[in-house]
Amino acid sequence: MQTPDLEGSGVAVMAAPEAPSIWKRAGYGLKSPYFWANWTVVLALVVALIVFFILSPDTFLTPYNISTILTASAVPAILVIGQAFVVMTAGIDLSNAAVLTLSAVSFGTMFAAGQSLFVCVLVAVVVGIVAGSVNGIVIAQFKINDFIVTLGMLSLAQGVALVISNATPVQVISQPLASFALGKVGVVPYIMILAVVLMIIAQIVLTQTRFGTHVLATGGNSETARAMGVKTKAMKISVYAISGATAGIASVVLISRIGAAEPSMNTSLLLNSVAAVVLGGVSLFGGRGNVVGPFVGAILLTMIINGLIVAGVPQYYQYIAIGIIVMVSAILVRTAK
Repeated sequence: MQTPDLEGSGVAVMAAPEAPSIWKRAGYGLKSPYFWANWTVVLALVVALIVFFILSPDTFLTPYNISTILTASAVPAILVIGQAFVVMTAGIDLSNAAVLTLSAVSFGTMFAAGQSLFVCVLVAVVVGIVAGSVNGIVIAQFKINDFIVTLGMLSLAQGVALVISNATPVQVISQPLASFALGKVGVVPYIMILAVVLMIIAQIVLTQTRFGTHVLATGGNSETARAMGVKTKAMKISVYAISGATAGIASVVLISRIGAAEPSMNTSLLLNSVAAVVLGGVSLFGGRGNVVGPFVGAILLTMIINGLIVAGVPQYYQYIAIGIIVMVSAILVRTAK
């Protein structure tokens, strides 16, 4: 509706829409769309725990199976941290699983050449950062759609990994890596502890630093952010570099688990990283989200697969279940935009 003329100037203006209250934005109140966007992953986790416990009371919540779920969750949970930063700038990284593969092959190649474990880990992470930075530079400097750029990097990274390894897995036999992969504190494996530490650091960076504020500002409205002095191009490059770094770290964790650097890309890692971000309440339009939600989402997706397997559900029903959950989550996140 129109407001009265401003001081008799004859200029009529439209009344600004009321901004969502702090109460709504905090996600309180069942009628608030922000509640469902923020808490979907937690509610889904609780429901999944109850359902799978009912279906498999003797096997699902055993210490062994809990440890199995956490172990399998470590790689996708690390990978989703970088993806979350990218999506919060209204982008997407379709290349993270392929970059993980390239980082793993780079690690394996250096290991086979007799380099120290430290050098191998450093190379894996640096390769990931370089690949991610290339994504960011092309997207930011040449203003090319992130979907196209990261799709191209997916093919490039996968191809380079196959060339370097001659399409052959590189065996990595390392006692320190094996001990790291098998070690536990109670039922919590060391690799999940590493993932949690990375998640906490990322969440602090997002919520307690200027960098995090600028990431969200870039995703919310890049033109406004630029006008206020935010270096939006640098933010774009940075978040893709972070995504590459997490892919490099995840590659080391994966190698520690399987004892080899596989040159073939695990497509499910890419799909799960995007799905977990949606489950975690991060807006696909940018400007809103956190790291904790997607992290829990990655664990939830792994738990769903594990629970269905334990319950004896055929594999094709697993895809249906995850697809429905992700689509419902996307709708809830969209209504809260």
